[in-house]
Amino acid sequence: QVRLAESGGDSVQTGGSLRLSCAASGDILRSYCMAWFRQPPGKEREDIVGIFGGGSIPYYSHSVKDRFTVSLDNANNTMYLQLNNLIPGDTAMYYCAAARCGEALPYYSCKYCHQVEDYTYTSWGQGTQVTVSS
Repeated sequence: QVRLAESGGDSVQTGGSLRLSCAASGDILRSYCMAWFRQPPGKEREDIVGIFGGGSIPYYSHSVKDRFTVSLDNANNTMYLQLNNLIPGDTAMYYCAAARCGEALPYYSCKYCHQVEDYTYTSWGQGTQVTVSS
């Protein structure tokens, strides 16, 4: 199974930007459905981004669409999440997750990897904290 490690979280002011990284080891990202989740303090975990590790049209939740952008660097086996125009409502612990195609979910589900149930993901990073102040 792939191992994931997030980084890049920080404290910023409203309107600021951050780039989160999700570095993978032990396997290649292009074999996985990949996702970004976030969990604000005291709230449920939210699926905000989904993408096939080999490249696909990404899914963005309504809350982050047009502000966040996911990208893949297969050469470095890393997924990124660019966060722009941050607002206090974006304050959360951000996690990346991976589900292996053909094992955790069928290959046909990996065409886009949109809105895959969180229990399908078998690999999770430790999280990186994003705090946005007004």
